[in-house]
Amino acid sequence: MSGVTRLERQGGRLRRLLGRLSSSQEDLLSAELRRDTEDSGCTRICDCGDRQIVKVAGTLRTVTQRPRAGVPALEAELFDGSAPLDLVWLGRRSIAGIEPGRRLIASGRIAMNHGRPVLFNPKYELRPIGQDSGQE
Repeated sequence: MSGVTRLERQGGRLRRLLGRLSSSQEDLLSAELRRDTEDSGCTRICDCGDRQIVKVAGTLRTVTQRPRAGVPALEAELFDGSAPLDLVWLGRRSIAGIEPGRRLIASGRIAMNHGRPVLFNPKYELRPIGQDSGQE
């Protein structure tokens, strides 16, 4: 009986390995980001509702400067593996540390803008560069 168990374990390992190899890099990154969100006690972006006060975690995909109604604005797209969220800092052209690839935790009240969730002037906490999701 122990031989069957060992073979089953080896088969399970092989299946997991083949699954990892066949998964795209983006799928693996998304799974890691979802785990990081859970580990940090944050709300998944896909679960955020309009006008809800939330705390979310993820990685900045893009950062752009785009004026809104003639006022400078820094916009960033945060992705947590479940959905994207726009972060907008009004009156700012740049913020030290806000750059593509950086992980952060953001909090504020969700607004919907053209069907996408947005946090205007969110509070944020930059995550250390190179930090693994399991270490805190």
